[in-house]
Amino acid sequence: MKFLITGGAGFIGSALIRYLIKDKSHEVINIDKLTYSGNLDSLRDVEKSELYSFRKIDICDSEAIRGVFLECTPDLVINLAAESSVDRSIDDPSKFIETNVVGTYSMLEQVRHYWDEIDGEKREKFRFLHVSTDEVFGSLGMQDEPFNESSSYNPSSPYSASKAGSDHLVRAWGKTYGLPVLITNSSNNYGPYQFPEKLIPLIIINAIRGKKVPVYGDGTQVRDWIHVNDHANALVAVAEKGRVGETYMIGGNNEERNIDIVRAICEILEDIQFPKPKGLKYYSDLIDFVEDRKAHDFRYGLEVNKIKNEVGWKPSISFSIGLKETVNWYLSNEWWWERLIKSD
Repeated sequence: MKFLITGGAGFIGSALIRYLIKDKSHEVINIDKLTYSGNLDSLRDVEKSELYSFRKIDICDSEAIRGVFLECTPDLVINLAAESSVDRSIDDPSKFIETNVVGTYSMLEQVRHYWDEIDGEKREKFRFLHVSTDEVFGSLGMQDEPFNESSSYNPSSPYSASKAGSDHLVRAWGKTYGLPVLITNSSNNYGPYQFPEKLIPLIIINAIRGKKVPVYGDGTQVRDWIHVNDHANALVAVAEKGRVGETYMIGGNNEERNIDIVRAICEILEDIQFPKPKGLKYYSDLIDFVEDRKAHDFRYGLEVNKIKNEVGWKPSISFSIGLKETVNWYLSNEWWWERLIKSD
């Protein structure tokens, strides 16, 4: 099967491509604009594979996207291209509207034209999978049931609002034009190759460099965590087995407070006895509670019964093991993240 992946040089996209190429039964075309978080170094393991190819393209460039469809004739499209930083969206929402809303519209239109021109079994099996986030639903209280596929949208940030808008576009193109679309909403991802400004890699890298470890507010915000490799597996399962027009929640069944994640990472570093910066007694001494983020959602959680029952997927990587492996990966792969962090 031939996959067209947008945003394939990003954290989740690169994990998905590595997963598909490792299977050796799929061809992958990677489209990525290569913004600050797009990193082709994350694809070194597959870049020489005959099953993989890359094109530097902005999904808003309709003509270039059209050319890829005509040349490559994909069987499946998975749309991962997105601006995804809440803090960056607060500072400059325009890029998020452009990529997440206008870019998704551009992709949908090119998919529509392409789908109208193919026929037979290829048309029947074609799918467009749009990858979204749990943040579109807003915030949960501690006693609230997790979000599910019927939950109402209530985004809090420019980022989540732009993703909510893109989700609505995908559903509208499915209903209006009959496109065979699918949507997934995932919880917080973690694992190797995640951009250093995200919580888990930020904590690891700051701690081993002896820098303050920032925690928003009192750190009691709750997130559900899923290993990026579990997420990649789920996306392929939904693309191949999901029902057209449906939405699927992809969660890790692992809700944790931010402060507990930070402390767990500090404990892992203590246990493996990684050399401390001079003068530091405990890694936890670096924890620094900072002013809370604007409109900071308190809790996210996802119910994953639908994807389990319909698609046969469930998370397989325990958080305790996955977090330890992630910490060790960052300790062993300074070559990957060092150039990505800003100098002091």
